[in-house]
Amino acid sequence: MRDFGKITIGELVDRIAAEYPDNDALVYPDRGLRYSYREFRQVCDQLAKGLLKLGVKKGESTAIWATNVPEWVITQFGSPRIGAVLVTVNTSYKIFELEYLLKQSDTATLIMIEGTKSSDYIGMLYELCPELRDCKPGELVSERLPFLKNVILISEKKYPGMFTWSELMDLGNQVTDEEIAARRDTLDPDDIINMMYTSGTTGFPKGVMLTHHNLVTNGCGVSECMKLGPEDRLCIPVPFFHCFGCVLGTMTSVVSGTTMVPVEVFNPGKVLEAIEKERCTGVHGVPTMFIMELELMKKETFDTSSLRTGIMAGSPCPIEVMKQVVSFMGIREITITYGQTESSPAITNTRTNDPLELRVSTVGRALPGVEVKIVDPETGEEVPFGVQGELCARGHNIMKGYYKMPEATAAAVDKDCWLHTGDLAVMGENGYCKITGRLKDMIIRGGENVYPREIEEFLYTHPSVKDVQVVGVPSVKYGEETMAFIQLKEGHKITEEEIKNFCAGQIARYKIPRYVAFVDSYPTTASGKIQKYILREMAIEMHGLQDAAKIETA
Repeated sequence: MRDFGKITIGELVDRIAAEYPDNDALVYPDRGLRYSYREFRQVCDQLAKGLLKLGVKKGESTAIWATNVPEWVITQFGSPRIGAVLVTVNTSYKIFELEYLLKQSDTATLIMIEGTKSSDYIGMLYELCPELRDCKPGELVSERLPFLKNVILISEKKYPGMFTWSELMDLGNQVTDEEIAARRDTLDPDDIINMMYTSGTTGFPKGVMLTHHNLVTNGCGVSECMKLGPEDRLCIPVPFFHCFGCVLGTMTSVVSGTTMVPVEVFNPGKVLEAIEKERCTGVHGVPTMFIMELELMKKETFDTSSLRTGIMAGSPCPIEVMKQVVSFMGIREITITYGQTESSPAITNTRTNDPLELRVSTVGRALPGVEVKIVDPETGEEVPFGVQGELCARGHNIMKGYYKMPEATAAAVDKDCWLHTGDLAVMGENGYCKITGRLKDMIIRGGENVYPREIEEFLYTHPSVKDVQVVGVPSVKYGEETMAFIQLKEGHKITEEEIKNFCAGQIARYKIPRYVAFVDSYPTTASGKIQKYILREMAIEMHGLQDAAKIETA
């Protein structure tokens, strides 16, 4: 594994720019945008200077709410140069989720786009902060978001209370190299530099605190598993707000001197066009993305002969899909990565020279410098090879903790620094792991983690809902979908459609229950604990999902 020693993300960019100054760093073929690593370093430095002029402090939260636009990557590698903590915001978030994240993270600066096809970000922010309409940029005083001061819009349109992106970059002209160097000298590789939000079975999302060292070293380990180098060009269609996009994608590219070729919003045609036009050697995706790309390739002609490697992750990969990705798309060295946000994210990875059978039946073995063990969930004792238990990990990739949640941190990472993933697995004598189930009550829909408790908490706010239980049900297209079993208050009547409409615009679309059933009671154990697995079986029967369930367990 390439070893940079302990360095900050800013120092990493400086080194790679010095080593490969003329290599393409960031390319958007549909925009005609192309930065060499020398130019990429310069624009990241300019962004850092702009934030410094705004008064952004070391350790202060700077959130970004945007699709995979160039400014996202510039912010990711520019804000660490002054020690600002990058808080990533899911592009699907609605007001309910956005308010919680910005408040819980103590975000002082928000960088955002105007919105997406389905979401008006500007409208949502003005609803949260009506004071923004009447203040000067940089002088926001908000009742609901007391920490938020600066809003920067990735646009040249002027909106009340907001800076434009170019205004932010222009502010950087007022900061000297000496001033930025003085801030750089205060930074440490073990400083927290990134915060991504992940939910849990106990309620609202938690901010996972990751350091420069966590992210750089994880990128190096994954890069080695993929055999990435400066001659590679990686197409990145997975969202940057996930670890998959901004660590396995961009960070893994930068540590290797590899060219980043992002796709702003996933579209199978755009991905295949980018691969063909830029002769990409790698592409990332969740199984659903690869399935859609394969379907399109059967209808239209795309040249994917340049492809060699990539990562399929986010949810279990169907064996037939993996075989088609290798044979039809030609990605003969495709790898599987397993991990979670709390581990920066990669814990295990298959290798490019592993037999296909090993790549489709396991999630690989531990990354260099990472320890993995399988323990009995009841006793905490390590179990023998081939015996199911909880997968635990320890090493340079483990988070510093959850922001302002010490009890949740202690529950996730034990006193010996082992992260308890909540996933059930077995390990072979060769060190390769198979994920066999989950201790955690979690649903994975098309690569998005969906936590039933979060949806339940929201549905409890409906005036007609007495109780609700959300479970995952099998889906051929997405792996899993959500279903809500609802008990209504006495005398109340409501329809499935009304429940879905209640969710619309308040929680992300992928969290809205695909199915809703109204029930009088739940199946329980003798001690009164609700048996969600029986609800899941009921759902499969109700909606004729037996075939999808067979695929899931194959």
